[in-house]
Amino acid sequence: MIETVNLTKIFGQNLIAVNNLNLEVQTGTIYGFLGPNGSGKTTTIRLLLGMISPSAGDVRVFGEKMTADSSELRRRIGYLPTNPRLMPRMTPITYLDFVGKLFGLTKSQRTSRLSKLIRSVDLLPSASREIKDFSTGMVTRLGLAAALINDPDLLFLDEPTAGLDPNGRKSTLNLIEGLDVEKTIFVSSHILGDIDRICTHVGIISEGRLIYSGSIKEMKKHIKTNVLRLELDGDMNIFIEKARALQSVINIEQRGNFALDISIDPDASALVVLQEIIGLVSECSLDLISINSSNSSIEDAFLKLLEEEEARGFLRAIEP
Repeated sequence: MIETVNLTKIFGQNLIAVNNLNLEVQTGTIYGFLGPNGSGKTTTIRLLLGMISPSAGDVRVFGEKMTADSSELRRRIGYLPTNPRLMPRMTPITYLDFVGKLFGLTKSQRTSRLSKLIRSVDLLPSASREIKDFSTGMVTRLGLAAALINDPDLLFLDEPTAGLDPNGRKSTLNLIEGLDVEKTIFVSSHILGDIDRICTHVGIISEGRLIYSGSIKEMKKHIKTNVLRLELDGDMNIFIEKARALQSVINIEQRGNFALDISIDPDASALVVLQEIIGLVSECSLDLISINSSNSSIEDAFLKLLEEEEARGFLRAIEP
């Protein structure tokens, strides 16, 4: 669906925003594009859309070269920018109808899709209100509806949860998860939990360089350990002492007054270790508040990849 070859973008004389990027996104995947703020995520999306021209390299979308003149390719694409700015004096109905006209949709097509989209983004009660009175979350949901008005095969979402409160983030992620499974979705974010929740594959960019691309599962394996985070209520000292004695437990770190991160040997049976740990919780008369593994795993893998890239960058700097 998306392919780049040695894609590079240089601003001015010395700002390398995207550095020799080789990226492949397969059809039907939800691809998370992850990186710190300022790492080149938005610039990459603008290059993939043909909004700016590369300094070097090529972009192919749907198997065809993307350029500033590729309007026919862009007719098959939806795009939600970060913190979208929409027409303030329009209503959701008039705005979506306007966007539909830009895509050349007939009146019957616009009417059918507009009604469905307003309901799907939960804006029906506000359909007659002006956009200037909308909250950030409402604007984001309307922007997502506009990105879907042309029923795109490929959808770009640039930081779709930026600036949203917890309810707004949850609502937006639910919308993305509920999209047509036949669509290919490219989601840019710096929020690890969002990527972990909705994406099947991930690419990590650091200072314009792609340092990892593959499945979420393989990324988590990169850290070579499984991490369980437990939140417990009670005196944890005896529990920690007994848990350290388990053969499959590599390390235990206490996080605040309630949480523990327990690193487990990746070759051990996760189910067996989990049963042993739960047994210890009961034996030590502790209350188990929560247990989680995924957020810790992806965070550790992400940070490890960034550390490795920083080390490689140092070596590149001192090489003759």
